[in-house]
Amino acid sequence: MKLTVLHHNNCFDGLASAAVFTSFFLREIAPGAETGYVGLAHRPNQKFIPEELFDGDVNGIVDFKYSPSGKLTWWFDHHQSAFLSPEDEKHFRTEISATKIYDPSYRSCTKLIADTAAAKWGFVQPELDDLIQWADVIDGARYENARTAVELKAPALRLMLVIEATRDQRILEKIIRDMQRRPLDEIIADPEIEREFRPLFERHLRTNELIGKVAVCENRVVYFDLVGYDVEGYSKFVPYYLYPECVYSVSVIRTKERTKVSVGFNPWSQHPRRHNLASICERYNGGGHAVVGAISLRPDEVELARETAQAIARELRS
Repeated sequence: MKLTVLHHNNCFDGLASAAVFTSFFLREIAPGAETGYVGLAHRPNQKFIPEELFDGDVNGIVDFKYSPSGKLTWWFDHHQSAFLSPEDEKHFRTEISATKIYDPSYRSCTKLIADTAAAKWGFVQPELDDLIQWADVIDGARYENARTAVELKAPALRLMLVIEATRDQRILEKIIRDMQRRPLDEIIADPEIEREFRPLFERHLRTNELIGKVAVCENRVVYFDLVGYDVEGYSKFVPYYLYPECVYSVSVIRTKERTKVSVGFNPWSQHPRRHNLASICERYNGGGHAVVGAISLRPDEVELARETAQAIARELRS
């Protein structure tokens, strides 16, 4: 038997979800099953998940949007924006399934999987507790302060940087498999992972300096545009590290695959959150959580992305 796990790619919670789900499946459902992994990314105008990706005898999606495919056996997600269409949501709501679980009250999909597996199947694996806890901290932005999130001193946060920044799918799959059997400090100390981490950390520091130069904070909303700076990603907590007085951040960035608008709430803000950021992003065909959201556009839609980001920034400033 082959289990194929489709997961949110370049995301600590996505990879941790894949690891915890696999551990549960191999222990409680089908010991000895072959496993394979497929990373999923949000795409501009995404309407469906390609059917050919479901190539296992059993297929699961974790920490990513729902698919009505008859080949999908397991699904776990916690995002407010969990469905690609109203039809997909209707399909989920009308199909009674004990193996397709949706609960947006969870901060992380990893914790949702762990709690569900424990409650329904009695799955307990204490060696995964640290991974589950860190996934909940990272995806729920439950850091003590912005400095902790940005300076990346904890092994889990260093591993997070590798996961979010690397484009080597082999490394990402290695991390998923290692998460099932090794503690986080051992994984980041692995020579292959360490070699990946060092240049990424140096780029992280340079990007932080760049954001400090180009960002503008107005009416407690930080706005910055990284298009044209050869930057493919950044720590979403840097704006709050640089501008602790801000409440929200809005940014534009372009990669080979997409132009992305990101919107976030400062979890350490002294002022209350008055907007649901997922709902705002959904108006522009994006989504996310109440405290963080994003919109994906085509790589050539930079001006539309800028107009969208500036419109959102004005709304948040008002």
